[in-house]
Amino acid sequence: MNSRRNWIVYGLLFIALLLAPRVLSLHNLMLFEYGLTFAIVGLGFNLLLGYTGLLSFGHGAYFAAGAYTVAMISRYFPDWYRLEILIPAALFFSLVIALIFGFLCVRHTKVFFSILALSLSMVLFALLFKLYDLTGGSDGVRVPIPALIGFDFEGMRRPQFLQGTYYYFLLILFTASFLIMRGIVNSPFGKALQSVRDNEVRAELIGIRVRRYRLYAFAISGMFTGLGGALWSFINGHVTPELSHWVFSGELVYMVLLGGFGILEGPIIGAILFTYLKLYAMSYTQYWMFVIGGTFILLVMVLPTGVAGAAVNLWQKLKTAKTG
Repeated sequence: MNSRRNWIVYGLLFIALLLAPRVLSLHNLMLFEYGLTFAIVGLGFNLLLGYTGLLSFGHGAYFAAGAYTVAMISRYFPDWYRLEILIPAALFFSLVIALIFGFLCVRHTKVFFSILALSLSMVLFALLFKLYDLTGGSDGVRVPIPALIGFDFEGMRRPQFLQGTYYYFLLILFTASFLIMRGIVNSPFGKALQSVRDNEVRAELIGIRVRRYRLYAFAISGMFTGLGGALWSFINGHVTPELSHWVFSGELVYMVLLGGFGILEGPIIGAILFTYLKLYAMSYTQYWMFVIGGTFILLVMVLPTGVAGAAVNLWQKLKTAKTG
């Protein structure tokens, strides 16, 4: 019954998302699109943190990998600059980097894992920053509007592109990402990751190869993050090395904590809320980082399980009270 109700809710939400361009202003729609790209990142990050128990402060590296794959193809291979090529390419390169970095990181746990992930991300940041002739250095690289299945959007303004074709393309990929991640966490593989998170010694005793499963989770997480980075680049129109900086990685952590990790829908809620929170904080005060920090402290003190976790706890209490 619960599963059937969940699918009904998902279906209604999908219909609402289809109608979003008709309801939201262009400004709010673009913000919502930013939120959807970060929601995809959150789904991947949550697999690592919420379901595997590994906290990474370097996931900006894989976000930058996806975004820079798009930018580099636009700069050096303009004939290949089509969405049907860009998305698989971003997934491939983010997977390669995630496998390389993950192979080094999963040998460690807890704070050692987190710091090593951060350090490797900063290595990528330094490369993107220093290789000016290749990556544009601190100036970054412009990301033009791509073609899609032979249809060229040349001459179309970016807001018009984002309000039409691209929104529905993004929505399809977001929906596919959500369904794939739902399948992963509910599969035997997902249950094995949760057993590693809960007690890695017992998991190893029952035959789970802990390091290998962590590497798989790391690679999948990196791919989702790279996909989010690629989709984000089309909205932003410009990529810079700061995407791989530890500060940006910290924002990704905050999004997942805000929504609630360990809950599939939590990072989606957190990503969208954070997108609006950051923008409005920046528009109202130059001390916007103080606002973000203050809300994080309140989050830890008042809602340690995040917004989604608090909602789940409240729903369970109401059910218990009703049954009683």
